[in-house]
Amino acid sequence: MKQKIAIISCSLNKTSRSRILARQAAESLLDLGAEVEFIDLQKYELPLCDGGPAYGNSHVIKLTKRIAEIDAVLMAVPVYNFYANAAAKNLIELTGKAWEDKVVGFLAAAGGQSSYMAIMSLANQLMLDFRCLVVPRFVYATGSDFGPGKGGMEEIQSTEINQRVDELAAAVLKLTEALHLEIPQSE
Repeated sequence: MKQKIAIISCSLNKTSRSRILARQAAESLLDLGAEVEFIDLQKYELPLCDGGPAYGNSHVIKLTKRIAEIDAVLMAVPVYNFYANAAAKNLIELTGKAWEDKVVGFLAAAGGQSSYMAIMSLANQLMLDFRCLVVPRFVYATGSDFGPGKGGMEEIQSTEINQRVDELAAAVLKLTEALHLEIPQSE
């Protein structure tokens, strides 16, 4: 059975480098035989989580259903001021229980080297609140890892980052497959 893995691009910036990482991860997962669903938060007008009426928003309902139906998630997040962006945390708060028992990996893009621990607040929230299995390998890229590509669009220039994206994709798929193995029933 093919594993269904969602890649969620959490950046609201049109020229997002974390989205570039997300696209590369999607290609890697497709090459490995996974079923990939790309979710771009730019396409959803999500309300701020208010603990009440926001949960009834049509976009929240749709995303909650989509996340609940997949086997694993790769979150591509920009890092601002030493934290993953607020849109990523808001998504988790709005879709809550849909995350339960998922394998989750992270791709982060930041301006400099100092914020490499930025995703830990999201990882802790997912582990503690929703019992997610967070992949201990993650990708952290900075501006120097990107450069001009085809058609003037930026792309990953770093061989090391491309390799890390491939390794993360393989780790997410391997863990997801292991968690979904059929265990023979003893008689």
